This record gives sequence, structure tokens and C-alpha cells, in this order.
Amino acid sequence: MLLAPRLAAPSPWLRRYAHLLRPGSTVLDVACGSGRHVRWLAEEGHRVTGVDRDSAAVQPLRALAEIVVADLENGAWPLAGRRFDAVVVTNYLWRPLWPALRGALGDGGVLIYETFAHGQHLIGKPSRPEFLLQPGELLRAFDGLQVVAFEDGLETAPARRVQRLVAVAGGVEGLALSRPAGAAG
Repeated sequence: MLLAPRLAAPSPWLRRYAHLLRPGSTVLDVACGSGRHVRWLAEEGHRVTGVDRDSAAVQPLRALAEIVVADLENGAWPLAGRRFDAVVVTNYLWRPLWPALRGALGDGGVLIYETFAHGQHLIGKPSRPEFLLQPGELLRAFDGLQVVAFEDGLETAPARRVQRLVAVAGGVEGLALSRPAGAAG
């Protein structure tokens, strides 16, 4: 019997704050890879756009989402002029892209960002400084957005050093404030 490959689970950080997205939100998943977040967000009823440079990895996602194949580090921003209700970035860091990410947030748009931080080099890869956030760097990069949550610390399963940010363009007044799944009332 042939089993379907097991797909990676969505980031707990994304799942924790996805309740901030209105039903049917437009969501941009940056450097989406094989699409663990594209799949989950689409299953949750959002209209997802995934962008990645690996055309083979994103091919199976085309039935679920709008897919843009682009080299974010060596080419022009492929979504110029487009705005989204949410922008999701996990395990990816390309600092020159930050202004484009900010510009891709619509009014009240939610940024959910999580990637490796200084100290990761003591644990494993990535270990090069250009791929690791400095203390507080994510906060400074998105200064002016309303911070909903920020973490800078060590995770144990798997072991990694990360920085995480959830922030809103234009303030939190219009956020969807439904209770997260499993939250006590």
C-alpha cells in the first residue's frame, strides 16, 4: 500500500494568531516552499497567494492558491502594487525585502513573521550571520506597525533560536477578534 507523503504541520506561531484574520482574507505566504502554510490557510478558507523561486516545489499548490514563481533575492518584487489582508513569513530572511512586505500589507493587514535569530549558530543551521536576526531587529524593521505579539527566544522541539512578530498596519481597531481555537472563555 502506497501512503501519501506526510506534510509538515503549520507553524504554531501562525496557528496561534490566525484568528486575527477575517474569514476569506487575502494572505501572502512569502518563500512558501512546499506549501505547508498555503495548504493550511486555504483549508481555513483564505484566498492565498504563495511566492517562491522553486517552481517544482510549488507546482502541486496551484490547485489551492495563486502561485507566483520568482527569485525574491535577485529579481524585482513580483507583487508590486498588490496589497493583502495578511503577510506570512516563516524561516526566511532577506532584509532588502522588508519594505516590499510592509507595502504589501493592506490597511489593518496582519504581519505574521517568524525566523531564526542570533544564537542559532550555536545550535545548528542556519549559522551565517546574514541569515540570523539580531536582538530586536524584527521590531525595528517593522517599526510603526502596531505590535500584537513579539517573542525572541529558544525553542526546544526542535531546538532553534527564533524571533517572532505579529503586527498590524494601521492599528488593531479593525482586527478580527474571534477567539483562537481551543482558547478558554
